[in-house]
Amino acid sequence: MNTVASLYAADGGSVPAYPPLDGAQRADVVIIGAGLTGLSAALHLAEKGVKVFVLEAEQPGWGASGRNGGQVNPGLKPLPSQVEQDFGPVYGPALVDAAWNAPNLVFDLIERHGIACAALRGGTVRAATAPAQLAPLRQLTDECLKRGWPVQWLEPADMQARSGNALYCGGMLDARGGQLDPLAYTRGLAQAATKAGASLYGGTRVTSFGREGDAWQVQTAQGSVRADKLLFATNGYTDKAWDALRRSVVPVYSGIVASAPLPEEYAARILAQHEVLYELGQITTYYRVDAQRRLLMGGRSYSHHLQGPSAFPYLMQRALTLWPELADISWTHGWNGQLGITLDHYPHWHEPEPGLLACVGYNGRGVAMATVMGQHIAHYVTGQGTPLFPPTPIKPIAGHFGWKMGVAGRILWGRLADRLGRV
Repeated sequence: MNTVASLYAADGGSVPAYPPLDGAQRADVVIIGAGLTGLSAALHLAEKGVKVFVLEAEQPGWGASGRNGGQVNPGLKPLPSQVEQDFGPVYGPALVDAAWNAPNLVFDLIERHGIACAALRGGTVRAATAPAQLAPLRQLTDECLKRGWPVQWLEPADMQARSGNALYCGGMLDARGGQLDPLAYTRGLAQAATKAGASLYGGTRVTSFGREGDAWQVQTAQGSVRADKLLFATNGYTDKAWDALRRSVVPVYSGIVASAPLPEEYAARILAQHEVLYELGQITTYYRVDAQRRLLMGGRSYSHHLQGPSAFPYLMQRALTLWPELADISWTHGWNGQLGITLDHYPHWHEPEPGLLACVGYNGRGVAMATVMGQHIAHYVTGQGTPLFPPTPIKPIAGHFGWKMGVAGRILWGRLADRLGRV
């Protein structure tokens, strides 16, 4: 197991580990993966009285759910109008509403379950780094305003006032967004789920699964679970236990560096209203200043496990490009992890056989969207709701074995395009 040397793990200290599954067990639903999708589904199922088991190869939040940048962002990559066109008049509006209002569920769960995760709701800023990005961002702003959503257009002077630098040519603020400590949030969902009656097992990697009679049989190193329904919620960390699912997403690495607390005069100028910001373009950075005034910079990473701030020099350099006055600050933590990318930039959910489900592919917007998808899957499993959109067949990506080379080439192309200011 790779140790995750994140700021969140350091802040969270040592926590009791969930024990491994032992022996033969029976459940109504078994969930593979204790990230945000799996834990949200488990919580909402347990609250309905469903006997649910969650099997996690490591511990809750070990994957992207506990390593990400801590941004709670509304929306999907395509415009709302494009989503409605792609999913039609029935599913399109429902998916648009759920995706762009997804942060509401996150902050509601935090409040309802008393999850201590340094949550702040100052909004999300989408920042244009090149003039070519302004027209589509304007269109997004107009579409949001027509729907009555709490967004506002930011001129370059507004962007400078909020970000503390003069490099952006425009932006959009969506008040629904915010930030949190994602590991604390994920662990909080795990505690809420177990309190509601879910059974959670750590150090429990699934080795095989299959249909046996009228139920699904899941095998682990030390035990097994027999259940009516089986949900894979493994996203970018899907392994060969379900190889076709693994090959249907690209596990792109993202890295983050965290600084020591900023001096008050700098924190008063950089996202002082607790906004989070992510840059548009191809290969961009995202950042926030947390409740302890620490700057967290995130962006694309080399496709292997790295730790320590010195492993991510380009992120520290980006910070100095934005704020040269930060040359004397120290960087205390650096880490990376895998997020799940789909070719169409939409989340995917599958039900190739009755009772066998999977939900993967959040494309960098997983904190809010995974929480919502877990809730909707729980409603669907219990027959108390319809899915946000129809399930699709699992389609392994051709040439998936070379994904690391493909990602490296895509990053090089994207950085060149960003330098030229064409996207």
